[in-house]
Amino acid sequence: MKFDRNAQAHLQKLAKLFRAIAIVGPRQSGKSTLVKNCFSNKPYLSFENVTTVNQFRSDPEYFMHQYREGCIIDEVQKVPEIFSYLQLEIDKSNKKGRFILTGSSNFTLMESVTQTLAGRIVFVDLLPLSVVEINSSKTNLYKNKWENFVWRGGYPEPAQLKSNHHIWFDAYIRTYVERDIRQTKAIDNIPAFQRLIYLCAGRVGQQINYAALANEVGVNATTIQTWLDVLQKNYVIYFLKPYLNNFNKRIVKAPKLYFTDTGLASWLLSIQSPSEIDKVSLYKGALFENFVINEMLKNRFNKGVKNNLYYFRDSNGNEVDVIIDNGKELIAVEIKSAKTIATDFFKGLDYWRKISNHQKTVLIYTGDDEFKYSNGNQVLNWKNGITI
Repeated sequence: MKFDRNAQAHLQKLAKLFRAIAIVGPRQSGKSTLVKNCFSNKPYLSFENVTTVNQFRSDPEYFMHQYREGCIIDEVQKVPEIFSYLQLEIDKSNKKGRFILTGSSNFTLMESVTQTLAGRIVFVDLLPLSVVEINSSKTNLYKNKWENFVWRGGYPEPAQLKSNHHIWFDAYIRTYVERDIRQTKAIDNIPAFQRLIYLCAGRVGQQINYAALANEVGVNATTIQTWLDVLQKNYVIYFLKPYLNNFNKRIVKAPKLYFTDTGLASWLLSIQSPSEIDKVSLYKGALFENFVINEMLKNRFNKGVKNNLYYFRDSNGNEVDVIIDNGKELIAVEIKSAKTIATDFFKGLDYWRKISNHQKTVLIYTGDDEFKYSNGNQVLNWKNGITI
């Protein structure tokens, strides 16, 4: 099954402007397939291959000389010492689009990489498949229902499985923890770290409380911060930061936690079917919120637009799920997992309109109709709301 990746056009433009491009994102999000399709004329190397790694380490200069015209290097974070050699090679020529790198770690959070390749490389985040990309394959597994998109998630492989896709997520977590994480010096207690992953799934859309997590996991708060940073660097979770500009000290400053894929979060929560999300699950609202925000991020990253999403909350409990900062304009977005509209859905948006000079407010819900509410709030269904 073939999926049309929206990031491809953006990558091809970047290849004409920069000497090197790094595509980073979760493991199995489709990075390798994307770069192979986008740069089919380039030699492909993978540092998942032990032989390739040994060839580089035995004679780095000769290795780089073989690919002086450029190449694709997959999972490059596994051999971080290559970055200094890439710097030397890139500086030899101003030719654009020479080296295409992929990795399952966020290089921009790796100090050594940003120092070595600063000004020489551009970074692109590739998250799992978006709704538009999934629909491009004309698969009927999702049936254009939000519950299916939330439960199945956007990883390309399970997106194609008619059944037993929960087995894929089990293997995904096992591989991530038993292979990738064991190589991380910051993790010295694997069972406790696994416990943290499951606890995070139960806190989707919540502000991070390091002390509470530390008590439940059985480690100190500093360790929790370190481990959450590892999960973020490996694109398992991400933090939505609070919007703080032009507001007083009463604004809550703790970030909110989300998963980069709601399918993985649903599996961690032991949700057995899409119908459980809509009818039974206690996490319906949180998972729908996570799904919508993920789609907003995917739309931005695929076009090369930076993450301009925040949330707002003050010490009195007034809250808006998403604040979109477009520079001159702020758009406040409330996300509700309901098919009918209730007046109290607009409480946070109405408060925002009173305290700010920005009047564009949007409610995204799971119903079908779209209209402008009497209080001036725009109501969008989930299919159009995710493209804001």
